[in-house]
Amino acid sequence: MVKLTDVARLANVSIATVSRTLNGHSTVDKELADRVRAAAAELGYRPNVVARNLRRRGTRVWALVLTDITNPFYTALARGVEEFASANGYAVLLGNADEDSAKERRHLSAALEEQVAGIILASRYATTDLSTVLAAGTPVVAVNQQLDATVDSVVADSDGGARRATEHLLDHGRTDIICISGPADAETATTRAAAYRRAMTDRGLSADVRHTAYDTAGGLAAARELLDDGTPVDAIFAANAAIALGVIEALQERHITLGRDVALVCFDDPPWSRIVDPPLTVVAQQPYDLGTEAAKLLLGRIRGEGPSSPVSIQLSTSLVVRQSCGCPR
Repeated sequence: MVKLTDVARLANVSIATVSRTLNGHSTVDKELADRVRAAAAELGYRPNVVARNLRRRGTRVWALVLTDITNPFYTALARGVEEFASANGYAVLLGNADEDSAKERRHLSAALEEQVAGIILASRYATTDLSTVLAAGTPVVAVNQQLDATVDSVVADSDGGARRATEHLLDHGRTDIICISGPADAETATTRAAAYRRAMTDRGLSADVRHTAYDTAGGLAAARELLDDGTPVDAIFAANAAIALGVIEALQERHITLGRDVALVCFDDPPWSRIVDPPLTVVAQQPYDLGTEAAKLLLGRIRGEGPSSPVSIQLSTSLVVRQSCGCPR
């Protein structure tokens, strides 16, 4: 069995340097860290995950790293995580990545340095590199988006929800339906756009997807471009509520009546969706429950429970019909 001392000897560094490098500490000199990782790879070193987990069980802190805390969806998700963690004797450190991959990496590195018991990550990027975190033996649960890394995940049924939303608009006789989705490198955005495309092509209609940022400014810019470029449009499916809010602003600028001239359905059900005029038809997710389920998975991993392979949980979504889709009050 390869030990830290073996790695330290081959890399010609101290055991402390090996330990700090393999635990993700950012203070290690890059040249030394590269030597340590090369030596570990050459020797086939694997961390003693059991021993590390035993130590971490005494650490009563989790890290929760979110992509955008200003989004009410993530606020509700964070509450689900925190309340479950608190009920089980853990505190939660919150990191907001602002959809910035470099900022996300800094939060993950800080979590390792603090030797948190585990991490719940809501990332915008499916390609987020978790190799250092996993090498350190820290349990990770992805929430709201599945990652390329082999970790547990809890997601909503984006595919089914997007298809139901599109079919609802089609059943109203709308045929020029445009999808304004999130960034093309976000798994939730591509999944919802793909479900919309299938619903359109199944009815013999062409699909038109516009990718933009997952925020109100992105929705506003995409809707303005759509409304000004001469594209026929009688309905819009927005991939989240922030985008939908930008769409509503663009329609108001042009004195286009929501629900009559252009129908609108979106993912998410924020508090304001019931008080806009007309009220917004939405695909409701369960962000609080997403957070709670992610927290349950993380606690199980910290306790050494669950199967050896990653667990993936998908929560249902539901279409909440109001009037922005053209339905009567």
